[in-house]
Formats: sequence, C-alpha cells, structure tokens
Amino acid sequence: MDYSNPAECLNLLRQLQPDDTDRTHAALSGIVAGLLAAPPAPNQYLEVLEAARHPAALVQARLAQSYTAHPLPPDGADSTALSRVVTLWQDFSRSYAKIIHTDAERGTLEDQRALLSQRCVYYAGQALLEFFRAHRAVPPGYWAHVHECYADAEKIGVAQIRVADPLNEIWKAQSPVEAHVAVLLADLSNPYARTGPEFTWICRWAQRFAPYCSLETEAEERKPTTYTLDLATDHGLRPFGLQGRTTGLRRFNGVRLAGQIQAVLTQFKQGMKPASLGLGKDCPVDVCAHLLLSLYRPWGLGSAGRRFPRRGSKGAVELCGDWLAIGFHVHGRVFEQPRAYTLGPGLDRDIALLTLGERVPEVNDPDFTRTQRLREAERLGFGCSRWGVLDQSVGGFRLQQLQPGGERLEHRQLVGLRPQDGDRFLLAMVSWLMYRADKVLEIGVHLLVGAPRRLSARQTASLRASPQEPYQPVFLLPPAPALKTPPSLMLPAGWYEHSRVLEIRDGDESANQVRLDRLLLKGANFDQVSFVPLSPA
Repeated sequence: MDYSNPAECLNLLRQLQPDDTDRTHAALSGIVAGLLAAPPAPNQYLEVLEAARHPAALVQARLAQSYTAHPLPPDGADSTALSRVVTLWQDFSRSYAKIIHTDAERGTLEDQRALLSQRCVYYAGQALLEFFRAHRAVPPGYWAHVHECYADAEKIGVAQIRVADPLNEIWKAQSPVEAHVAVLLADLSNPYARTGPEFTWICRWAQRFAPYCSLETEAEERKPTTYTLDLATDHGLRPFGLQGRTTGLRRFNGVRLAGQIQAVLTQFKQGMKPASLGLGKDCPVDVCAHLLLSLYRPWGLGSAGRRFPRRGSKGAVELCGDWLAIGFHVHGRVFEQPRAYTLGPGLDRDIALLTLGERVPEVNDPDFTRTQRLREAERLGFGCSRWGVLDQSVGGFRLQQLQPGGERLEHRQLVGLRPQDGDRFLLAMVSWLMYRADKVLEIGVHLLVGAPRRLSARQTASLRASPQEPYQPVFLLPPAPALKTPPSLMLPAGWYEHSRVLEIRDGDESANQVRLDRLLLKGANFDQVSFVPLSPA
C-alpha cells in the first residue's frame, strides 16, 4: 500500500470496517503518517484528511476506552493504546499545519485558511485531552503546541471565523478560537477528579459553551482572580495574580457563559431534558445539573481559591481500599457473621446506639496492639500500603504512592486511612487521581467527618429479614453538629433505595431496624445515607 498516493488512500478509506478497531486504526495511522512524510498537492492532501476524520473519531474513541474506565499505571497495557491515540491526533494536527505552510506561497487554498487553522487547533487539543482522559500528567510541549496553533490563526486573521465541522455535536461548526477555548474549559473542569463518562460530557459541553467565551487582548485592569492565558507558556489558564503582564497575555471572559449555565439550570427546573438543551441524551437530569453546577464558578466566574488552604506536610499514612480490609482496620478484628440473639433488656441501649450520642464506643481492643493488628492484617491479606504526604488541609490529604504496584484505586472510592499521628482508622474518599511523568501515582483524598464504627447489616424484603440472608459489614458515622450533618451509614454501592429497611447489629447484640432516608453521597463502591431508627425486629 502506497500511503503517499492520495487516490489509493481514498480507496482504502472507503473499504475500512470501523468495527475492526486494530486494522482500521493501523490503516488510518499509516495514511496520515505517510502523507505527512510525503505531502501531495495541498488540495488532494486536504481531501484525504477530511475523508479520514469521521472514521478516525470512531476508532479513536473505541481505543481510548481501555484507559478511560479504569486508569492504569503508565507502564500498563493501556500505555500503548494511549500512545497510538495521541500520535494519530498529533499527526492530524501537523498535517493540517503542513498544508497551511505548503500552500502559503501557492495560495490555492486561501479560502480554506480558517478551516485548516481550526482543524490544526482542534487536533492539537485532542492530543492534550487524552492525557486528562487517561489521568496522566500532560507532558511538556503539548500546551505550547495548542497555543502555537492558535497564535498562527490569529496572525493570519482567521481566529474568529467559524467553519463547518461535522464532528461538533452541537453547532456543526467551530472557529479556531472556539476550538482553543474548548480545551481551556476542559482544563478548568478539574479533569483528574472526573470519571470517564463525566469527562466525555465535559468535553462535549466545552464545545457547546465555547462560543459564549472570549479571549481578549485589551489592556484593562484585571482582578487577581481573573483567568488569563499567556500564549508563550506551556500550560493552560492561570489567575492573573499568578501570571503578571506579558505581551502574549489574553484575558479569559466567561461572563456570558455563566449566564448560559444559569439559564440551563433554570430550564431543568422547568422540566426540560438535557438532550433538548444540547447536552446529550446519555446524561440523566440530576447528574447533568450537579455536574454543570460544579462547572459554574470555574467556567463563568474565575478562580475562587481553595475552601480549605493546603499546608506543606511530610510523613506517611496507611491506606487500604478493600471493603473487608477497611472494616478490619476500623474495628480491629476480622468480620464474622453475628450469632443469633434474642430480644432482651438491652433494647433501650440498642435504640440509643442507633440514635447516637449516648455513648462513644472504643473501636479497638486495648490489648490488641497496632503491631498485632498489622501482623494479623498481613496474614489475612488485609495489609495497607504506605503513601507519602505531600500536603494536607482540614478536608484531606494530597498523597503520593511510595510502593509501585499497589492495589488499584478509582475515583470516589471509599478507602480507610490512618494518619501517621493518629491511633485509629478514618474513612475517606478518593477525590482525584493522576499519574505523574515519573510514573508515580498522586491522589487527593477527602476525609469523611467522624470516627467510623463497623456494624453488621442485611437488607430486608419487608419488615422481616430472611434468617438465611447473610450480614455484611457497614460503617456508622456519627453526626457533626457543627457541620449540621446527621448520623449516616456507609453501605455497599447499590444498597440505597428510599425507605428500604435494613436490619442492623452491633456485634452480637440484638438486631434493630432502620429505614433509609436520603442519599448523602454516592461513590464508586459505597452509598452514604441518612436513616431513621425503627422498632426492633
């Protein structure tokens, strides 16, 4: 196959089978790389690239699934897939840039300059976004390449010109500046804290809302929290207070976008569906509204600073992500099915347990030392991994993995964590994760308020639980009056159903029943719910 021959390339594109991912991707990579190495006439070159765009979008999305759903270490099997996807996007961007450069003197495609520039910016941005999707740190040079493509569009005066783009799901058109803004918005969305589906929605919405943003060059007084962009740097938007004044500075204006998000949220309350508002058919209304609300400030109002300031810290923490292991370290003993227990005079005390506040239990047996617990944990396969503390705040920690090859973690996973200066395990949720260029995993963990207690629970089909239904470990978190949060149960994912009744036991004490009330927090492997105590079973 002669990949430098435009006619042969077009013929091959017509024969591609999108379902054959590997073969189709290899053919597309060969076509784009072959033409880049031996570019034909600009008009023929452009024809082939445009014909390759749609099959490339399909096959790249399929290939990216291997590292989107469950992020793996940079030396994992998905690294090859990520490299293949990024390389093809980069080759597309370089190919359109090559046509601009080749045609500069001939002028045969002068009326296509805006389209060529938009494609160049768009594909440079796609290459960068794959690192967010894979939860990897963006390597040096990727941001600089996106900015360079946009700066070239500004130089030839086509940055604001919209051109047809069938890959744009909402507008079916895009300008170079809108392609650039879409990447900047994705960066502002806290991408390392997003699941695969969430990031897909965010990228779609970034294109949807990009026309309501602008990059302005006028020299006006800027607030320190205003987002600005320096085209000469290798990063995205930064607060003006951290940038200073340079000749390449652009002010990001998202005021109109803030109004658009407000309007969408209002329309949700009026019963409108995401699909009718250009947000897609695959995102439920409640999820869509919650996600948009989280984007409102960074996209429309500028930098807000952290709710809880971080402070530098050193040391290490113990961390585990297995549900049974968390229970072992919280309680100090392996979970066992409770022995049958009949109702007795301890009823009032049990109800006090469920309403909380009447007693504060000792979680660990004083005779069961930390060294004994660690030895027993290793014997049972409940060992913890050690993580280095990079910094911390009232709300949690930023940690780095000290031992490569530990257990896999995912977004919003419940973990057990013991700080170096603590004597008991706390519950926390993984709020974001990212693999650095040196292949070290960094995570942010959000601490859940209160000292947890392990209980036994089982679901009931009615007000009676089947005696054959086994108990499972759950966790009880006390109320936090200062934060106005009620007592809550941490249940395995999928257990929550409004008004569902659970049978609860504390060790071998008598059973009590609770009715589930509100879903407070939903994670990857847990449901945090408030509850109402009922009469005992």
